[in-house]
Amino acid sequence: MRKNLKNTTYTFSVLLGVVSLVFFLFTVLPGDPARMMLDQREDSETLEAVRKKHGFNLPIYQQYLWFLNDLSPIGWHSSDPEHVSAHQNRPVLVVFYKASSGHFLLKWPHLRESFQQQGQRVNSIIGRVLPNTIILALAAMTLALILGITLGVISSIRPGSILDHTITLVSTLGMSVPSFLSAIAIAYLFGFLWSSYTGLPMNGTLVEWDDWGESKRIAWENLILPAFTLGIRPLAVITQLTRSSMLEVWQQDYMRTARAKGLTLRQQALRHALPNALNPVITSASGWLASMLAGAVFVEYIFGWNGLGKLIVEALDTLDLPVVMGCVLIIATFFVFINFAVDIIHAKLDPRIKEKQ
Repeated sequence: MRKNLKNTTYTFSVLLGVVSLVFFLFTVLPGDPARMMLDQREDSETLEAVRKKHGFNLPIYQQYLWFLNDLSPIGWHSSDPEHVSAHQNRPVLVVFYKASSGHFLLKWPHLRESFQQQGQRVNSIIGRVLPNTIILALAAMTLALILGITLGVISSIRPGSILDHTITLVSTLGMSVPSFLSAIAIAYLFGFLWSSYTGLPMNGTLVEWDDWGESKRIAWENLILPAFTLGIRPLAVITQLTRSSMLEVWQQDYMRTARAKGLTLRQQALRHALPNALNPVITSASGWLASMLAGAVFVEYIFGWNGLGKLIVEALDTLDLPVVMGCVLIIATFFVFINFAVDIIHAKLDPRIKEKQ
């Protein structure tokens, strides 16, 4: 119980640190947010109205506190129509306390409004593309886990063989090639040069509309190349980790006992060796799954996949800072909670960890 409370406190402390870092990092950037929102249509009165509406005229510490208030699921909403918190237009779940000056409420975290898409909440913008990135990351990680564990087990069974050297060489190459380079090469080769044989498009997103925009379909074929490209590096890492972990497990006393009992090589690997070799693989996979949300930037942009990574590139190109901040916070939140979940999974898989807790 104490360990769980400590982990929970640590998790939210990390999130608070990330939120603070993101806010102050983007606040000190040169440029006037109000001018970014108005582009060429600004005049002094309009600029002042925008600054007042979004709180850009407040001191930094007050902007930071209202930023935390926006992100917190429990926050204060002012009744003053000229106050920054009165313009957030966020969905309210439960109102706890009402007063003449405002009220405390339970709400969804509010990520502000886009600078470039006037009136569009960042929550809505991210919500439209986040499922595509999650599907892409899960597909890539599933591919990496299945192939990586399989190749790692095969390599560990016959160490020093030609097959083992080949798998090690290919996995090392996969770890060393940057994602943007492999994305360009795979898109060109399989999506353009050999497309008549593969039947795969060079770019595309998960949902496609017909030429008249009247009906849509799920284009699963568009997922194959970006998922394979995104999964190359974690596939290589998982292969190497599984191989090294399995080689260590093969030397344990209980594996000698399993061999003495007359179990087949397949039974030894699947029943005894692999379950005890998965801990470092799970740790690595969790880290890669979280980092894929950020690492998918180049892959999504090159393949035209309408996801979080492509959105970040477009927002950076137009200096849409609230969208960039929202994407960074979403990625950080996924990363923190995935690692928190992995700690729990480790305690279930390894009794020694549970005893230490």
